[in-house]
Amino acid sequence: MHTDTERCVRAVQSKDARFDGWFFTAVLTTRIYCRPSCPAVPPKVENMTFLPSAAACQQAGFRACKRCRPDTSPGSPEWNARADAVARAMRLIQDGVVDREGVPGLATRLGYSARQVERQLNAELGAGPLALARAQRAQTARLLIETSELPMGDVAFAAGFSSIRTFNDTVREVFALAPSELRERAAKAGRHKNAQPRLPGTISLRLPFRTPLNPDNLFGHLAATAVPGVEEWRDGAYRRTLRLPYGTGVVALTPQPDHIGCRLALTDLRDLTIAISRCRWMLDLDADPEAVDEQLRSDPLLAPLVDKAPGRRVPRTVDAAEFAVRAVLGQQVSTAAARTHAARLVTAYGEPVEDPLGGLTHLFPSPQALAGLSPESLAMPGSRRTTFTTLVSALADGSLPLGIGSDWEAARAHLSALPGFGPWTTEIIAMRALGDPDAFLPSDLGVRRAARGLGLPSTPSALTARAVGWRPWRAYAVQYLWATDSHPINHLPA
Repeated sequence: MHTDTERCVRAVQSKDARFDGWFFTAVLTTRIYCRPSCPAVPPKVENMTFLPSAAACQQAGFRACKRCRPDTSPGSPEWNARADAVARAMRLIQDGVVDREGVPGLATRLGYSARQVERQLNAELGAGPLALARAQRAQTARLLIETSELPMGDVAFAAGFSSIRTFNDTVREVFALAPSELRERAAKAGRHKNAQPRLPGTISLRLPFRTPLNPDNLFGHLAATAVPGVEEWRDGAYRRTLRLPYGTGVVALTPQPDHIGCRLALTDLRDLTIAISRCRWMLDLDADPEAVDEQLRSDPLLAPLVDKAPGRRVPRTVDAAEFAVRAVLGQQVSTAAARTHAARLVTAYGEPVEDPLGGLTHLFPSPQALAGLSPESLAMPGSRRTTFTTLVSALADGSLPLGIGSDWEAARAHLSALPGFGPWTTEIIAMRALGDPDAFLPSDLGVRRAARGLGLPSTPSALTARAVGWRPWRAYAVQYLWATDSHPINHLPA
């Protein structure tokens, strides 16, 4: 979008928050970059230039505005709506792959050479993978400086910096303030006034999103399908355990009108950036609800559902392999039965964790742990046992890579080739584990029942034909159709 100068100028002059994260305004006279909704008086048009990422702004020598704090805006929704190499690279960078594996590791996951990845990212984002990862580290550092009481050395470590000196230099360069000055400004601005109470051993912060956000189906789905020991709804928050690259964690996520409260307890602070990224991904917080709802409203039979409760998100997962396993456990059984099956696996094969603040007990079992189970121990029909063991084996040996950086169509082809994987299972994994916003479930019983009630076609083929007009947001249409039912997944728990 940053190449459409006229549109960008209109957004800046009207201070339109819908475009925050889509592009950044760099002011040539002050060498400052802002979000489109910056409350300051807009600069003259001839003094504006528009860039696609905070990293591109920083690489071009601009520093972040101290007033609108552009680095704290929601991420661009573009990276979650596309399946090309650049979008996949951005999702992997946000998940910390460059920090852990370097640019060669990122390139290997994408199936390109490091030079090709550099070229594609620079062409579209104005910055390469190292600069994009550096911008993310700076953003995490600012978040911790302003919203936590961690010592600066711990902040540098948690944000992924290799040394205190690099941390100090980067913060000064990007924000034109020393870390201690950032913390002092945050305290004077009262940014902690409505923060969650601090608890020993935890980090509390806020996760921004574009409004509107309807939490009912998002948190209702996560709570209603929660696996005992791994997930729970407690004191108005969805809580779950996390398996992370350097250790484990427990997160509590609380819906608020203008943000999601996030409280994290981690065994290793190096996992902080990754934990935040995965929680944002699970809650679909970088979505553009205005674009989604506008498209779905174009269908007169869907429009009343959208108008009644706009801003529905697609509930995703923090672990794609875990969700794939749970999808198989949920084939042709009730939600309660699926939870029971999963809870048995957790007790037998899950890794124990400590949760002094709640009732969580285990991580969900890894594919490697499940690969050694006896099929006869599974209380399910023989055909589904074969489906389960084949899936687990493919996940454990790496022949079926599933994650936020997966190629959606390649993953669908891999899944469809496994025994027992029909369109419903493949599409629910594409929707909730891989994040494809156009994944569709025309054969789902709840979708067909809702379609029939609205006067839409209810056979899979006819509904698929009608849903062409909903593309590329059919996964969101499914959320609106499901919401016509009284199932607990559609209601925020009491």
